[in-house]
Amino acid sequence: MSPSVNESSLMPPTLIENRKADHINIVLEQDVKGKGITTGFEQFFIEHDALPDVDLDEVDLSLQLWGKTLQAPLLISSMTGGTQSAHEINLNLAEAAQALGIAMGVGSQRAAIEQPDLGKTYKIRQVAPNILLLANLGAVQLNYGYGIDEAKKAVEMIEADALILHLNPLQEAVQAEGDRNWKGLYDKIATVATQLDIPIIAKEVGNGISGKVARRLADCGVSAIDIAGAGGTSWSEVEAHRQSDPRRRQIAHCFAGWGIPTAMSLMQVRKAVPELPVFASGGIRNGIDAAKAIALGATLVGSAAPLLDAATHQSQGVYDKFSILLETLKIATFCAGVSNLTELKQVTLHRRNN
Repeated sequence: MSPSVNESSLMPPTLIENRKADHINIVLEQDVKGKGITTGFEQFFIEHDALPDVDLDEVDLSLQLWGKTLQAPLLISSMTGGTQSAHEINLNLAEAAQALGIAMGVGSQRAAIEQPDLGKTYKIRQVAPNILLLANLGAVQLNYGYGIDEAKKAVEMIEADALILHLNPLQEAVQAEGDRNWKGLYDKIATVATQLDIPIIAKEVGNGISGKVARRLADCGVSAIDIAGAGGTSWSEVEAHRQSDPRRRQIAHCFAGWGIPTAMSLMQVRKAVPELPVFASGGIRNGIDAAKAIALGATLVGSAAPLLDAATHQSQGVYDKFSILLETLKIATFCAGVSNLTELKQVTLHRRNN
């Protein structure tokens, strides 16, 4: 039995909801991309096959993961929940994921653990009964009273197939209300991984995971690593826009270029944990970069911020954006002279000469 949540650590419900709403609005309205840093995928190119011995219509991008069949190696990465406006967003994302046959993660469920009436903002199984669905909690909450009971609540809340424990030390450090104690979390993650009977995914939020950290997480029993590298949305930039204190805002802006570029993080982690699925996210905006990520060893490729605006309106917009990414990935696979994901992982990938 895990310790009960420390009541003194609970944020006022209005603050939780307001922060979630802030995040949505800031990502939609402000320039929160990393500054002075790129994903690194532009440094690579896949060798073009001028005469592919492949029928484009027979290219098969499907895969099996944790008992689920995915029609493509794509993941709608964790975005939101915990505020009333997030419910429609999550439903639109989920409807698109169901139609495309791809995976989806929800945003951090801490809000609903601490304010149960917000649980409905995460519940999307009614529109996405077949997708690979990922629950989500912040790993640092294991230092603030959370344990296996809260992990199970998050999973049961949305009927999830796996649980993300997200890692966001920089975001917490630049938040005025952030959680600062990160000591001892490897052992606590290992305890949850031992006691939970579904896969656990360790996921950064946009600053990347090193090979060294990935290896330690694998040794703790996590089932997959989502690198969420630098080069896309910067959560220190998001938090800078939330600050009313000029000093804290300036500190947050200092980290706009912080992190391990997505391609570099992917290569490090793939080498360090060859036995685990590795998910590539962080600034991946098109199917060509997705193909490069798979060639570098990614099992799934995730995207989040580019879908948010469409998701505030209807599921069709999300479907359209991801279907373009999917068709581009399919054509890139064809033009690499291969017809499936196993072969795509073996294509020749060159580093550009600058």
